[in-house]
Amino acid sequence: MKVSRLLWLLCFASAGLATAAQRQFAFERDNGIWVANLDGTNERKIANGIFPAISPDGASVAFVAVEPSETTSIRRIAIVQLSDGKTSVLNDLPSDNAYYPVWSPDGKRLALLVRQNVWQLATVAPDGSDFSIVKSAVGSGAFYSPSWARDEASLFCHDITNIHQVSLDGQILSTWNVEKVIPNGSMSADGRIVLSPDGRKLLVSVDMGEEHNRPDWDGPPPALWTLEIATQKPRRITPPTLFGWDGCWIDNQTVLFLSQPVGEKFASIFQMSLDGKNQQCALCQRQRALVSAQELLRLLQRLVDLARVGAASLRVFGTPAAFAADDRRDRLNDLIRLIF
Repeated sequence: MKVSRLLWLLCFASAGLATAAQRQFAFERDNGIWVANLDGTNERKIANGIFPAISPDGASVAFVAVEPSETTSIRRIAIVQLSDGKTSVLNDLPSDNAYYPVWSPDGKRLALLVRQNVWQLATVAPDGSDFSIVKSAVGSGAFYSPSWARDEASLFCHDITNIHQVSLDGQILSTWNVEKVIPNGSMSADGRIVLSPDGRKLLVSVDMGEEHNRPDWDGPPPALWTLEIATQKPRRITPPTLFGWDGCWIDNQTVLFLSQPVGEKFASIFQMSLDGKNQQCALCQRQRALVSAQELLRLLQRLVDLARVGAASLRVFGTPAAFAADDRRDRLNDLIRLIF
């Protein structure tokens, strides 16, 4: 179990369709959907929701909009345009419980999971039309983490025990037992699999049956592995001392993933090559907290300065102003709202 899963990294804009200037990743934070540039700049919230997936052209983000109800939450697939923030909700799906949208490589369809008595793997057009069931789970079983094959004729997914490749007509093309192909590894419903851009490898997030000495970590340590499709050869890319999960591909040799360093309260987004080198923080929560603290101190200092000023000329946020006591009180209230 992760001590704190503040960030949930879901998807990276496809290198094939997005230009270098457009390359962004989408992630989840505090039940909100955020996007940022690959270097961590231009971080911004774009919607409320969970399970974000940025489109291959980087123009929109599919996500799950949650509507609380008296009995159980309603989960619908929604799409927000990054250019203007316009959001459309796929209200006509045959289920009020839909989640985990994933774009096809050409951006013309979404894979998703829906529940109609049983869990089902399905696809749909981004406008909500042409809904199609790929495969239904048996009994209380379920599918997790769909990922498109590069030819868009099949999907990869897992059922905790096995990783499957399923054709769009529901035929099982290949199956890999997780415990057999990944030594001491197991998967949960949170486990994520993503196919590489060249279609040759799966990036797999697993829980390891290993001992660790981290006092700030409860449960098995997470690790990232690759699995070659043709040879079924596994390779661990995060060492035992690096707890990594929820990975996605930047290119065929580089991944983004979540990790929570020792002593940190929250996870951050890291970038690393498959050989374990060139590791760097793409979006650090420590840095974000430091910036927030500095901003808070700056605003508090403004409050102190403002409280000391009488009915005289003052520069507030870079703008000269002359105001009396009532105006000063209003500005104090505005600053307090900014801080809190």
